[in-house]
Amino acid sequence: MIRNMKPADIPAVMEIWLNTNIKAHVFIASDYWRKNYGLTKAMMSDADIYVYEREGSIYGFVGLMKDYIAGIFVDEAYQGSGIGKSLLDYVKQQKDELVLHVYEKNKGAVRFYLREGFVKEEAGVEEENQETEYRMRWKKDELREKSGI
Repeated sequence: MIRNMKPADIPAVMEIWLNTNIKAHVFIASDYWRKNYGLTKAMMSDADIYVYEREGSIYGFVGLMKDYIAGIFVDEAYQGSGIGKSLLDYVKQQKDELVLHVYEKNKGAVRFYLREGFVKEEAGVEEENQETEYRMRWKKDELREKSGI
């Protein structure tokens, strides 16, 4: 089930956030993520966060700031099981357009977003860690045009 995050969910969400970032971004020092832990936790109240919950446990979440996907995170043990796609489909139902940034070296995430209808708009270098990232966009109307709907 996908639902709005509750304050009691924050410890589980932050654990998934930290562990997933460290594993997915081996090209960035793990201290970078640990250093940003407190800031990210504080910013939770500025985002719409939806968690994927099953039998009382949280397996993943998506953070949305207006039309910007701040991230989709799935517990490592459950990656590849459709949870990330379910979370993305959930926010696609709410928006006509979505934007996100993804590191070029995070090839699995890039493939995922391309498969889910996102297009690369531009590449740039993130100032803080000097890593190349793509700005990607999904538009509901473009999907309709491609599918003939």
